[in-house]
Amino acid sequence: MATRVIAGMMQAVRPNAEALVERNLSLFAAQQRARRGPTPEVFFVKHLDNSRLVAADDPVRTREMRLFSAAMTFLFLLVMVYGWQHFSAIESGYRVEAEKQQKELLKEQNRQLRLSEAQLCDPGRIDRMARQLGLDTPKPGQVVRPEFVPEASTPVLAEALPRMPTLR
Repeated sequence: MATRVIAGMMQAVRPNAEALVERNLSLFAAQQRARRGPTPEVFFVKHLDNSRLVAADDPVRTREMRLFSAAMTFLFLLVMVYGWQHFSAIESGYRVEAEKQQKELLKEQNRQLRLSEAQLCDPGRIDRMARQLGLDTPKPGQVVRPEFVPEASTPVLAEALPRMPTLR
């Protein structure tokens, strides 16, 4: 009995659907005929108020989004760590090069200072300067050598030595 009722409803719906399709086709053809040349179609905006609609939470979608967010966070951190290591390696390279340049500069300064020391300590030069200042070689008895030279680590008691007359 129920199947007969459903079959009757389907037959009643089919003619309406076929009539609706025919009506739509005839309206579309009328619109095509009514157009005159390349005129633009005009669409009117209809504002819909869906503020009262509430979206239902989908737990599967929520889980997928959390998993995706976790994966993206992990990937972002991985890229950041790689970038930090890369740029710190570049910075270290620049620092090493700067230190090498400073080392070479200090080596050159040391070479210049050793050269100056060798020139200043030349005995012939010192002898010439001493003669220009009126100094002469020491005479016998002018040079006094200490008899006891204490080691640097042993304590020494200070003593006042008698004053020796200077020869002029």
